[in-house]
Amino acid sequence: MSLSVRPQRRVLVTKINRSQSFAGVNSSADRPFRNLSPFTPTVSRKTGSRVSRMFSMSHKSPPPKVPQPNRLDEVYEALKKGLTAYLEVHQLELEKLSTQIRESKRNSRLGFLYDLDKQVKSIERFLRRLEFHASKIDELYEAYCIQRRLRDGAHNMVKAYSTGSPGSREARESLAEASKGYKEYTENMCLLENDLESQLGEFHVRMKGLAGFARLCAGDQYEIFMKYGRQRWKLRGRIEVNSKQVWDSEEMVFLPLITEFLSIKVTELKSLANHVVVGNVSCETKDLFAALPQVVAVDINDLGTLKLSLEVTWNPFDKDDQPSAASTVNKASTVNKRFSTYNQSPPDTPSLREQAFYVSVHQAGQLRRSGCW
Repeated sequence: MSLSVRPQRRVLVTKINRSQSFAGVNSSADRPFRNLSPFTPTVSRKTGSRVSRMFSMSHKSPPPKVPQPNRLDEVYEALKKGLTAYLEVHQLELEKLSTQIRESKRNSRLGFLYDLDKQVKSIERFLRRLEFHASKIDELYEAYCIQRRLRDGAHNMVKAYSTGSPGSREARESLAEASKGYKEYTENMCLLENDLESQLGEFHVRMKGLAGFARLCAGDQYEIFMKYGRQRWKLRGRIEVNSKQVWDSEEMVFLPLITEFLSIKVTELKSLANHVVVGNVSCETKDLFAALPQVVAVDINDLGTLKLSLEVTWNPFDKDDQPSAASTVNKASTVNKRFSTYNQSPPDTPSLREQAFYVSVHQAGQLRRSGCW
């Protein structure tokens, strides 16, 4: 997947003069998009792998002063598609587990069936949580649409009373009342927009590395600065031998925003006082609402010879509302491993404890039949 870059905000500060050995590259419009899989480098961690949270703001940011209804409509449509995909993926996982239970219920061990049933109930709870979350978002959007219609009506009334001659006292009072209603509806829209923004979940971003064909050389050092509203993420990396890359930070969690775009700035560190800005782009984030993790490629420069590869995972719940079974699809479950261990038809051979229990029951039955119990 490739993030859509907003060209009107792209600024290329300095032209790169080194490594101009690219044959057949004319412009970004003529070249086809190249897949990142053949040259995606491996990223080795320099420090411990812990997800960093560098929020310079609280979880609930202050409401905006001016509502953005058109932008909210676009984000709402993308959010609904992401939630629908999330529900479909977990529903398929639930059906697959139910099929495994039906196939192995007649000839299986109780521990294996217990783990399967436990995972099924966990996914069912997560599905109910997703449905409730989707209904809450729908309610907020419906209330937002009601306030928007009331605001449009108040705006028309203010416009009508302003164009006329406000000579009478009733006309002036009506104008003041319409202006007061317009201001109240605007504040309500801003509050609802802020509430809806707090229900967008989290973006877990993992650094995959830079891909630059012949652009990257051993010994080069780069600095990547990402800005998303008030959230910041700065990381530095070094290109080593065999196209390996070492970065001081690898993961970051961003809270999705409605009106902001993700700004990415890549700088090449040549010396202490000589830093060359490779590219500065601004990317759309509404396409990141997806059920499964996706690898995105961002063109840093105009020719596309340097790309930034990121793995983005969207979680519909934030850190304060984490579900217990959110990772049932993305990670390999222990039930599947145990199912492969037991094979497709698990044996019904009793264990040593079960054999001892059966022997004691058999002896008790014999004593009861002989009248010596």
